[in-house]
Amino acid sequence: MTGYGSAVAENSTLYIQAEVKSLNSKYMDLSIRLPKEYAEKELEIRNLFTQAIERGKVSLIVEVKQKNDNEARITINQELLKTYYDKIKSAADYVGANSDDIFRTVLNMPKVIESDIDNADRSEEWAFVLAAIKDAVADCDQFRKEEGDVLKGKFTGYINFISEKLVEVEQLDPIRIQQVRDRIKNHLEEYVGKEKVDQSRFEQELIYYIEKLDISEEKVRLRKHLDYFIEAMDHKDPSGKKLGFLAQELGREINTIGSKCNDADIQRSVIGMKEELEKIKEQLLNIL
Repeated sequence: MTGYGSAVAENSTLYIQAEVKSLNSKYMDLSIRLPKEYAEKELEIRNLFTQAIERGKVSLIVEVKQKNDNEARITINQELLKTYYDKIKSAADYVGANSDDIFRTVLNMPKVIESDIDNADRSEEWAFVLAAIKDAVADCDQFRKEEGDVLKGKFTGYINFISEKLVEVEQLDPIRIQQVRDRIKNHLEEYVGKEKVDQSRFEQELIYYIEKLDISEEKVRLRKHLDYFIEAMDHKDPSGKKLGFLAQELGREINTIGSKCNDADIQRSVIGMKEELEKIKEQLLNIL
C-alpha cells in the first residue's frame, strides 16, 4: 500500500529530517539512507519497520545537521605535538635534511589531532534521531490507514453492485426455468405430436435436464462470499490475502452462473458482476 510520512525535530545542537515512502510489495524491501555515524543502527531500524509496516517497498531517508558545525570540534595535543616536532627537527638537523615541512608532518602524527565527532557518546543523540524516525513511520502509517479507508469505500461499492446484480439473477431465474420448460415442451409437441407425449416421462426428463441448468447453490455461495468479503474488511488484522482468496471464489461462482444459465438477460447481469470483480482484483494489489 502506498504511503508517505515525514517528521522534523530539532534541539539546541541538532536539526533532523526523516522521510518515509512506501509502495505495495509482497515482501518487506527496505532501503535506508542514514548519516554514516549511525550506520550501525541499521538493524534496529529494520526491526522497527518490520513491526510497524510489515511489508512493502519502503525507503527511509534521514538527514541530520549539526547546528554548531562552525565551531571547532577537534582538540590538539600541544605537548605531544611539540615532542614530535623537537625530535623530528633534531633528527633532520642531525642528517642535514630540509626541515621546512616538519610542522605539517607532525600534525599527521598519531593522537596529535583528535575529533570529538569520532569519539562522542551518541546514545542521547541517537535517541533523538530515532524518535524522529518513529514519528515519520507513524505519519506514513496514518497515511496508509486513510488510503485504506478510501479503498474500503470503493470495495463496498463494488460488492454492493455485484449484490444488486445477484438480486437481478435471483428474480430472473424462475422466469428462465419456466421459459426452458415451455420451450422444450413446445418443441417436443411440435416434432412428436401432443397426443404422443408421455407426460410422466416428459416430467422426469425435464427435471433431469433442468438440474443441469440449476444455479441455486451458486447463488447461495455467491451471497455468502459477498457477505464475508464485507466482514473481512472490518478485521483489524491484515486481510489482503483473505480478500484475494475471496475474490477468487467470487469469480468462480460468477463464472459458473454464467456458463449454466443459458439466458441472455442473466448473462447481462453476470457481465456486470465480472466488470466489478475486475475492479476489485486491481485494487487488491494495494491491500496489505
